Amino acid sequence: MERNLKGSAIQAKERLMFALDVPTAKAAEAMLDRVQETVGVIKIGLELFTSEGPAVVRMVQRYGKPVFLDLKVLDIAETVQRTTARVADMGVSFLTVHAGRKALAAAVMGRAGHPEMNILAVTVLTNVEQADLRESGYDGTIEQAVVARARVATEEGCDGVIASGREPAAIRSAIAAPLLIVTPGVRPAGQGVDEHARATTPRQAIHAGADYLVVGRPIRDASDPRAAALEIVSEMQAAFAERS
Repeated sequence: MERNLKGSAIQAKERLMFALDVPTAKAAEAMLDRVQETVGVIKIGLELFTSEGPAVVRMVQRYGKPVFLDLKVLDIAETVQRTTARVADMGVSFLTVHAGRKALAAAVMGRAGHPEMNILAVTVLTNVEQADLRESGYDGTIEQAVVARARVATEEGCDGVIASGREPAAIRSAIAAPLLIVTPGVRPAGQGVDEHARATTPRQAIHAGADYLVVGRPIRDASDPRAAALEIVSEMQAAFAERS
C-alpha cells in the first residue's frame, strides 16, 4: 500500500475503512448495499467473524472491496504463524496482530507468499488511558508505549500500526522507515466519542500523519449511512490536500 503520495493525489475514499460491526451476514449485506460506493476498505471485526466465519470474508470480497480482518491476534508464536497463514489464504488485505515482538515476527512469517496482505501491529487500544497503563505495570506514557511498539513492528517487518489520531506525529518523528498508520476512534466534530479515550476528528488524525481512518458507528448508526460516509470522505480529502 503506497503512502508516499502528495496529499492532493490521495483519493480519500480509498483511505476510509468502514467498520462493518453488525452481527450477521444478512445485516452486513444490507449495510454494504448502502455504503459500498462511498468507502474504500471493509473492516470485519470479532463479532461478525465469530458469527459467520470465513464465509463473510468471501461475501465482502464479492463487493470488490479490500478486506481488513481485525482479529487482534495474540498467542504463542506457532499459533500466530499458522493463523496468519490461514488468513492470508483468504485473500485478506489487512490483518491486525497485537504488538508483541514474538507474535509480530510469527505473523510476518505466516504471511510468507502473500506480500499483498498487510500486517498491522496494534499498539495501544484507543480506549486505554494513562491510568490503565499504570495498572498494567507500565510507567511510561501512552505515547512512549505507542512509539516503542511501532518501532518493534518496523523491526519485525510489519507493514503498519494501529494507533489513535494523537500519536502519528510522534511515530513519524521517531521512525524513519515507511510505515502505514491506521487510526481508529475517529469521530466527526460534535459527535460523541463513545468509549474511545483518545478520539480525534478525521482532520486531526490526517494532519497528525494517519494514512487510513477506521470509522464505524458514525456511519453505521446514521439515519443516512451513505451521506454520513460522504461527509467524512469530504473532510478527509480536504485534510489530505492541506497536508501536502
